[in-house]
Amino acid sequence: MTVSLKGRSLLTWLDYSAQEIRYLLDLSRQVKDEGKSGKTFQRFSGKTIALLFEKRSTRTRCAFETAFGEEGGHPVFLSTDDIQLGAKESIEDTARVLGRMFSAIQFRGFKQETVEILAKYSGVPVYNGLTDIFHPTQALADIMTLEENFGAVQGRNLCYVGDGRNNVARSLLVICSKLGVNFTVICPPELKPEPSLWEQCAGLAAASGARLLTSADTGAAEGSDAIYTDVWVSMGEEKIKEERVRLLSPYQVNQALMDKTGKKGAIFLHCLPAVKGEEVTADVIDGPQSMAWEQAENRKHTIKAIMLATI
Repeated sequence: MTVSLKGRSLLTWLDYSAQEIRYLLDLSRQVKDEGKSGKTFQRFSGKTIALLFEKRSTRTRCAFETAFGEEGGHPVFLSTDDIQLGAKESIEDTARVLGRMFSAIQFRGFKQETVEILAKYSGVPVYNGLTDIFHPTQALADIMTLEENFGAVQGRNLCYVGDGRNNVARSLLVICSKLGVNFTVICPPELKPEPSLWEQCAGLAAASGARLLTSADTGAAEGSDAIYTDVWVSMGEEKIKEERVRLLSPYQVNQALMDKTGKKGAIFLHCLPAVKGEEVTADVIDGPQSMAWEQAENRKHTIKAIMLATI
């Protein structure tokens, strides 16, 4: 069956089938190979994208701007200091205006509801560059990185260590359940994934053959092909840093935890930015097992693929 995603938004991987995700991964490899070979195209010539940012960004902003610009398109960065996003003007009205001026919209901010409203009222593809609930573009780059290291990901073992209910953990839970990747979340009981999402993904995993596990014991990392972590304090949660550090200190990813995988070929993943000495030690993230920088690069290739497929 031919896959056509033209006009589609990406708000969460719950909206995409395994076949559609597979198509985007294949396209991501294609555009990465094109870039490495020096080939250039102008597939977004005459197109524009509005990049809305409530939260600061390095990888997401740079990936969208360079991917769109290299293809001949015109990206326009808009922070909350630049436009009336839910302030003097409703999000619905902002969506209606931007949809008439731009070919697509990217939103990176706090509420999932905001990106959903933009998608509902703009009439153009809208991409979730990160909300408090989901971070789908990151998860696609993560899977691409796994495939580059291990080949087919179905049946591979990915272990996330840290805050099990943050946006990265949620997005990994969804995409792994869709693609048949065994997914383990190691976290304190207070930070376990949301039960309703876990139950929903359990149904997806039953269809794909993925095994899902949550545990408070770092020994559950045994057999993992990849160990993944994220910062202990997400943007907007700075006031609870002391409590978060107390809960998550036993879950720091260090060499001892990496060794618990029992696999010499196990890799380390991190969505960045990293606070070295907190969620991960410097010797791990800067060491030979770390694929964090490859992940960062793959944000660009996967985002370009998503835009090419939908615009």
